[in-house]
Amino acid sequence: MRKIRTLVLVYFAILILSGCGTLTTVFQADSVTKRKLNQVETKCELVPRIYSGIAYDFCVLRGKPSQAELWLVPVPELIMVDIVLSAALDTALLPYTIYEQIQSGSIYIQ
Repeated sequence: MRKIRTLVLVYFAILILSGCGTLTTVFQADSVTKRKLNQVETKCELVPRIYSGIAYDFCVLRGKPSQAELWLVPVPELIMVDIVLSAALDTALLPYTIYEQIQSGSIYIQ
């Protein structure tokens, strides 16, 4: 029973983190961020690298409304959870993202 619970928790964590704004913007290529935001037809033109996870999440919220549900929870509610998690991770990565902002500038979407 304990193994099953552990596997379910690990699977849940992997699914949540795969959509994490910070992981998308910091650890994947800029083209991935651009493609994902263009898929939701966001109105954002750029994502700054500093606190990029939070900016990414707000860009998703500004995109085309979705009636999709994930785990019986509407997607916007999951994004609100991700904003909190991204805030913590963005803060931890702040020295790196400041350096990246200076070196590479923002991630342009349009």
